[in-house]
Amino acid sequence: MQYIKYKSRGSAVSFLQEVLGKLGYIVNSSGYFDLATDQAVREFQKKHQLVVDGEVGIKTWTILLDVAKPFLAFGDKFLGEQDLINFAQEYSLELAVVKAVNEVESSGKGFLINGKPKILFEGHVFWRQLMEKGFDPNSFSEPENENILYKGWTKKHYTSGTQEYERLEKAMQIGPDPKIKEAALASASWGCFQIMGYHALPLGYGSVSNFVDQMYIHERNHLQAFGKYIEKYGCLKHLQVKDWPKFAKCYNGSGFALNKYDSKLASAFDKFAI
Repeated sequence: MQYIKYKSRGSAVSFLQEVLGKLGYIVNSSGYFDLATDQAVREFQKKHQLVVDGEVGIKTWTILLDVAKPFLAFGDKFLGEQDLINFAQEYSLELAVVKAVNEVESSGKGFLINGKPKILFEGHVFWRQLMEKGFDPNSFSEPENENILYKGWTKKHYTSGTQEYERLEKAMQIGPDPKIKEAALASASWGCFQIMGYHALPLGYGSVSNFVDQMYIHERNHLQAFGKYIEKYGCLKHLQVKDWPKFAKCYNGSGFALNKYDSKLASAFDKFAI
């Protein structure tokens, strides 16, 4: 496992925070190793007779995962080499290209430690989805709903990890009409490749609920949804010729350059092409 400490960022930090949260420590799965995470790590280290330095290296990881083993419910849901080989053949891509995309564009892993697919709920999308289904979002715009329903994009309500499901559940229950549940499911991004639920029908899934059911099965299903997406929206052709900027723009939008997605893809390809 990756060595991480105070001020580290990334998927390894998110996973650490998930595990600590499951063990009862009060941390947010933000992906940033903040002071609360540092304190939780130190408390865990002290409790298990480890060196108390707040640094998560091989010894702390080993004990942490052993203690948390009963709570790790994602089991055999991870992608394997053959899954990537099959995908490359199906979409006429070099295997190194598929591995590069899987490394950069996936969210590190597609499942939380409780076995549920990783999600991110978008309240501004929920606003639009309600309108599309004939509801007036203003009628639900109560103060207690401000973290799940708003007109414009903001990240201030993101909670990450398992807490995102609390926001999703809250959204599904703001009214009795089944269309509200559908609107809520459509307003979250799902799995390794964080594909929005509202893409379900365009991608050929029978319903949003069917898409969500598929996301619960395996990261292989996440990869299949990604394949449908890049084919449907014209991103595949850019991957086939390794035009990283055009693919990054197609998949991530015009702001891709801010996160250097194209450069990261190119570097990852060079690594896997050796």
